[in-house]
Order: sequence, then C-alpha cells, then structure tokens
Amino acid sequence: MDQHKPSVRAEALELLRQGVTNRSVAERLDVPRGTIGWWRSEERKRLGITYERLTDCPHCTGRRYDHRAYAYLLGLYLGDGHIISKPKQHHLSIFCNAQQVGLIAAAETAMRRVMPMPSVRCRHKAGCTEVKSYTKHWTCMFPQHGPGKKHERKIALEPWQQEIVDAHPWEFIRGLIHSDGCRITNWTTRLVGGVRKRYEYPRYFFTNVSDDIRDLFTRTLDALGVSWTHCTRHGNPYNISIARKADVALMDTHVGPKH
Repeated sequence: MDQHKPSVRAEALELLRQGVTNRSVAERLDVPRGTIGWWRSEERKRLGITYERLTDCPHCTGRRYDHRAYAYLLGLYLGDGHIISKPKQHHLSIFCNAQQVGLIAAAETAMRRVMPMPSVRCRHKAGCTEVKSYTKHWTCMFPQHGPGKKHERKIALEPWQQEIVDAHPWEFIRGLIHSDGCRITNWTTRLVGGVRKRYEYPRYFFTNVSDDIRDLFTRTLDALGVSWTHCTRHGNPYNISIARKADVALMDTHVGPKH
C-alpha cells in the first residue's frame, strides 16, 4: 500500500524525469527503492511508455569497443562458455577452474571491456567458478549462440568477427587455450652414452569436440606460423598438440599456462 504523501510521490517522479537514479531518489526522500521503482513503473504505464533497458551493446549502438578483449572473450566463449537467453533470464557464462584466479579475473575484465554496463558476478561451485554477465545483448556479440551443444551445430565466424581475430590472433588463441587447452610437461627416455636418461619437454594441448572450433584454432595457428599436429587419444581425434620447441616458446610468450 502506498503510505507516502502525494507530494512525496510527485517530487520523486520529477527527480526521476530529470535522470536521477532510483537509488539516489530513494536516499534523498527516505523512501524504499522498491517503492520508487513501483512509482516509476506505474507512471510509465499511465503515459503508455514501453520500458527499454539501456544498453551499451556495440552491435546495437555502434559504440567502439576493445577488440583485443573481444578476441580473448570469443575464445573463452567457444571453449567453456554458453549463453542463457530466455524471456526473463539473459546472461553469458564462462566456467573456470576455481583455483585459477588469474583466469577468473581475466574473464571478468574481458566482459567489462567489451560491455561495461551489464553487471558481472561470480558464482562459486565445488571446484568451479562461473563468471556471469547479465544482458540479452550477448547474443548480438556472439551470433554462434543457438539451441543444443556447440559440437552439434555449425560454428562459423561472421565476417566482422573474423576481422577481429585476424587483427588479434594471439588473443583469440589465448582465450581458446585458457578455456579448452593446457600446457603440460611430457617426458620420455633416451640412451645417452649407454645410460637411459629421462628427458622432459613442454607442450600445449587444445581439446574440443567441435570440428569447427578445432578448425578455427588450427587455421589461426597456421596464420601465426605455429606448427601443430592431431593427437588421437583413446580413439578420439579431438586433440591438437603443439610440441616443437620454437612453437612452444612462441606460445609461452603470447599465451602461457592458465593460473
């Protein structure tokens, strides 16, 4: 029930028309924020105004944005990301190992640099942290979104996305590795002077069930001059290996292990 004087409501509506936020109006007039929001909603209904939430979506507004951050975020999305797009629920989620705090921070930063306006939160689960950004406009920025799993549908970049990847290929590779890749140390043995010795060497792996996403990864590596090989494990050809010393050194310079 509205227990406030009509003059208080009128003052609140006037402040709202001037662009003052709900929070500021509530604090100034000592009225609950929920009441301010209800007054605002009722005033829109009275005037026949359809409310459209403000957005800073680059696709919809033409706003310039950080292409390097987008190339990285695109890699994260194609690997361990998904978008929820329902009538009352819209968000982009990137799933990270809870111990890899550097990756979690990088995912948050990339989301904010592409679209600063939506809220970004972390949801902590057992061994996992879900980084979430709330807006329906992530589907504008990631047109690969669709029903079903990524490997069950065609994944192809739009021309404008490919231009960004071509301009910032290492950021794209870094996002893919940070989502579905790893840097490990392999070992083997060799005879040296008649003595068998252990030999260790680093290598990078990228693993994704989608043929299209693996193709995007390897084509970008080709453009960068990085050698790679298919590595079938347990009968599944889902792994891409980078093991040559010079190529691993390049990956270390531009990507590095997840942390």
